[in-house]
Amino acid sequence: MVEQAELEAMTEDEVLETATAAADAIWQGEVAMLRIAYQWAVLHSADRLDPAEAAKPGREKARRIGGDGVPEVTEFAAAQLGLRIGRSPWAARQLMADAQDLHHRHPQLWARVQAGEVRASYARHVTARTRDLSKAEAGFVDAGVVESADGRIPWSRFETLVAAKVAQAAPELAREKEERARRASFARKLRGEAHGMASFLVRADAATIETIEAAVAAKADQVRRACPDAPDLQTDDQRRVRATLLLATGTDLGTDLAEVLPSVQLVVHCYAGDDREPLMRFEGHGPVTEAWVRTVLGPRARFTILPVLDLAGQAPVDSYEIPERHRQAVRMMTPADTFPYASCTAPSMQVDHSVPYDEGGISGIGNYGPMATFHHRVKTHGGVEVRQPFPGIYVWRDPGGAFFLVDHTGTRRLPAPAPAPGPAPDPTGRAPRPPLTVELWHTPYEIHVDLAA
Repeated sequence: MVEQAELEAMTEDEVLETATAAADAIWQGEVAMLRIAYQWAVLHSADRLDPAEAAKPGREKARRIGGDGVPEVTEFAAAQLGLRIGRSPWAARQLMADAQDLHHRHPQLWARVQAGEVRASYARHVTARTRDLSKAEAGFVDAGVVESADGRIPWSRFETLVAAKVAQAAPELAREKEERARRASFARKLRGEAHGMASFLVRADAATIETIEAAVAAKADQVRRACPDAPDLQTDDQRRVRATLLLATGTDLGTDLAEVLPSVQLVVHCYAGDDREPLMRFEGHGPVTEAWVRTVLGPRARFTILPVLDLAGQAPVDSYEIPERHRQAVRMMTPADTFPYASCTAPSMQVDHSVPYDEGGISGIGNYGPMATFHHRVKTHGGVEVRQPFPGIYVWRDPGGAFFLVDHTGTRRLPAPAPAPGPAPDPTGRAPRPPLTVELWHTPYEIHVDLAA
């Protein structure tokens, strides 16, 4: 790694040469990751699973994650790889699938990638777009795009070329996709954005969208002529938003919208702060300032103030079933998936006992963690363990002995503890795994973790 002091001593030419070397290292690293992902898939072929064990509910099964002609792999393999490379299980699965597809379905592209002539990102784009094609059809696309995949044409033109070759390779599939897309129309709110803003997306056939566009443009022009001096209607975008609202509610400019709009419930969490302006969390939309709540919500909202939920005071229950008050407390304390590098924030996630109930774990705050279903299965049946030194802090250990800390700031890899003396390894070469025990203390600036057998 180049240090800042070294860069400051370089001439312009030397800085450019160093930049070229760094870019080459990134290129080579991406190729190396594809090779590693392929070998990981080879090591986790389907034949390593016990069929009787795999048939049980929730157990690891064999899956074909790549396209036609690609061998099946064990489904938990991607989760373990993702832990070591700092990616979610889904991202690691896609990397493994792309590596398998390049080996088995796109030999010409893979040859150019290994020769340093094609970027891994270009090749992975092709594998992703051809995953539902047959092996022969994928080979047709491989031959049709391999020459242009080296960056000789801009990325947008390369995307168009790949799309055309995919449609040419499988015209029936292209027609099926067009029909599925035609039926998949919707009009819905998207996930919240920053600073109190949100989006509403309409997806329909081109003719319908053109009609909506014309209606919004005409209504926005009426708004411009009727309200030339309105401070919140000075830009075309502002007028188009107001026009869309008027069209959606069937009202005119002179109507008091508060009288005709339906009631909408918004949940805003308030937090005690210091002498700076307090922040609030607008549920489903992220953090906002108190000023935003006052100026945007204040003039048109009725506020119901609810007491703070006492997270620490939730008494445990003597049962495996998790009461609703505990689920609510867990959601308030830990709104995101607690599996390392996971990103899910859906309220429908499963709530898992960190220490299983049938192994002595309590049904109480400090032994719960929300997880998506797949991550829950990996934790239960994939040899991955977790402990909470105190509520909301999760320390994970993967099957290979690597440790990860998950808290409100995200995921961090932890240094492994010194190996404790113990019995000799078994004939398979793997040492017995000691119980996972965790002690944790903290300062205002750091979190320190002790991991011990």
